Parts: sequence; C-alpha cells; structure tokens
Amino acid sequence: MLTFSLVATDGPARAGLITTPHGTARTPAFMAVATLGGLKGVTADHAEAIGQEFMLANTYHLALRPGSARVRALGGLHAFASWRGPMLTDSGGYQVFSLAANRTVDDDGVSFRSHLDGSPLRLTPEESIRIQRELGADVIMAFDECPPSDAPRAEVERACRRTAVWLERSVAAWRADGPHGGAAVQALYAIVQGGIHPDLRAASARDALRHDLPGHAVGGLAVGEGLAERNAVLDAVVPILPEGKPRYLMGVGTPLDLVEAVARGIDQFDCVLPTRMGRHGIAYTDDGPLRLKRAEHAGDAAPIDADTPGPAHRVSRGYIHHLLKSGEILGGTLLSIHNLAYYRRLTARMRAAIRAGRFAAFADGFRARYVDDRADAAGEA
Repeated sequence: MLTFSLVATDGPARAGLITTPHGTARTPAFMAVATLGGLKGVTADHAEAIGQEFMLANTYHLALRPGSARVRALGGLHAFASWRGPMLTDSGGYQVFSLAANRTVDDDGVSFRSHLDGSPLRLTPEESIRIQRELGADVIMAFDECPPSDAPRAEVERACRRTAVWLERSVAAWRADGPHGGAAVQALYAIVQGGIHPDLRAASARDALRHDLPGHAVGGLAVGEGLAERNAVLDAVVPILPEGKPRYLMGVGTPLDLVEAVARGIDQFDCVLPTRMGRHGIAYTDDGPLRLKRAEHAGDAAPIDADTPGPAHRVSRGYIHHLLKSGEILGGTLLSIHNLAYYRRLTARMRAAIRAGRFAAFADGFRARYVDDRADAAGEA
C-alpha cells in the first residue's frame, strides 16, 4: 500500500517521500509517461541510470493492445515493462477529452471507437478499475470526465456531477475484493475536475475528500488554458487538499509549469513532453527549449547542457543536429534521455531548495531565466 511522508516544507512547496510496494519516490516527483508500458526511445536501463523513479502507463491504450489479461498473464505491468520502480496507471478519463471525436459519453460511462481500427471499447468506472487491477500498477486512478478548457460552464458542471458519481463507483470497485489487486495492494487517487471555475473546483475537491483516499489529483488542466488560469485553479484547489497525502497535477508539463506547480504545493506530475519534444529535436535547459534542428547548431561543438550529465552529455550539439537532419533515430533517443535527465535534475534541485528554505528564491531565479517561445516543435524544420 502507498504511504506518504513530508520531509520539509517551504511555504506551500513540499518535499516528501511516496513509498509503494515497488519502492520509494522522492517528491516533487516527475513521472515519465510510458503510455503502452515503454518510454518512447528510452529503455528501462536508460531510465534507471538517470535516476527516474516513477513511471506512468495508460489504461485505455493498454486495454486496446495487448489487453490487460495479456499483461497480467505476463506477470503484470512491472514485469511486462521490466520496470522495478513505482508505476501509476491513468484511468482512461483523459481520452474522454483527447479522443472526443471517437467517443460517446453517457451517465454510465464512455463508449469509444478505437483510434486504431474502430473496434468498440466500453469504459465505466468499474471496468476501468478492473483493467487497472489486472495491469497491477502501484497507483491507480478513478474514472472521470475531463472537459476541454473552453467548455461552457453548464458542460463543466455536468462533467463534475459525472466525475463525482463515477468516483463513488470507482471507490466501491476498488474496495471490493478481487483476484488481481484491490485496496490492500493498489492505492486509488481521486481526480478533481471543474475546468477553470474555482467554485466548481472547490466543490469537486470537497466531494473527493469524503472518500478518504490515499491521494488526490487535479485533472482537466493543460488542456488549452493559459498558465495564469492554471495557477489560479491551483491556488483555489490545493489548499483544500489534505497536507498528509500526495497531490498530483495531471498532464503537466514544461519545466516552468513544474516550478509554478511546486510553488503551489503539488507533489507529482506527468507529461509526454520530455520524450515527445526529444523526438522532435528539442532539448530542455534552464534557459528554455533548445531547438537543435536549427542551422545555427550545425557547427556547434558545445554539449547540449553542461550541467545535466547523461548519455547525451558526451556529444556535441553539432552531432545531434547532424543525426536529426539525417533522420537517424539516435538523435531523438539521445534528446529524450537528456530531457528525462534534465527533469530529474530539476526536481532534485527543487527538493534541495525546499529543504534549505530557499524555494521562493529558486523559483524567482528560474522564472527570470527560463524563456519559451512556444514554437510548434513538431513543425520545426
């Protein structure tokens, strides 16, 4: 079962320990996204070598392929992915947002048409929990409805009502006896919804607290809202969540996003950006994203980031540029490993700043230095 302990606080910022059946992770903790059980372009050995502690996989995608029964038959998600550290599975609720064209929502659950071949997949709170039990992650998520950031208030209210009912059903399924997990083995987190409306967020958070679960997540952010709107939501929600339990901000984000969230009391994060941007030729640094496909790096002998050790540390920016422009997959792999190493180093520095009582100064310095032009990484020439 999961336990959480605070090591230090500095204002709202917290450093702590999450202990699971597969080990302990230090918080603030960035969870690398392995949607189908594997980090894109990065082996488990690479991830362990750079100090990655927590990994996340996705219920919807694994239900489609290879199926949760196959994963269970192969020893569960940890054995399947050859990952020895803690793991979390998302419930499939995010796909209610991201695959809106392929699904129909009703009060009982969600009917998907597979984005792969159009085959049907029905997810209800009970089915999501059943699949997550078979997958066997240390932390599982309640099934929820994630509305887009620009949804009308009435639509967000409806999603909040469904999320509250689905949470109750998720909790009942989690607490029920079962052959592949349950409350004694896996920790269930509730998800707070409410869009960009502070009052709806507060109501959703208070409803979640009724169930006395091991942890709480803030969902439905990083879905199109601006950073100021996101911060306002966190300012309204995080003080309501219990101090003695982990707080997880789902789907976030850039290095600056992480710093802003830690400043508001968040403990856990996940995001596809480190590996996705790596595949598109972008390296994260304290100065912002470094876009290595640009011609200015062709003759650059400097390392990607002299302060972030790892396999990419020994090669030049010019070499990475050459690999990327030549279509060599090694370029994306090296940048993905670098980005995960950078995120690990960033969270370690935040933990150290919290323990030293100087997090506010660290955050101010980071904000002043980090510059992100938000260019379309996928379209970078």
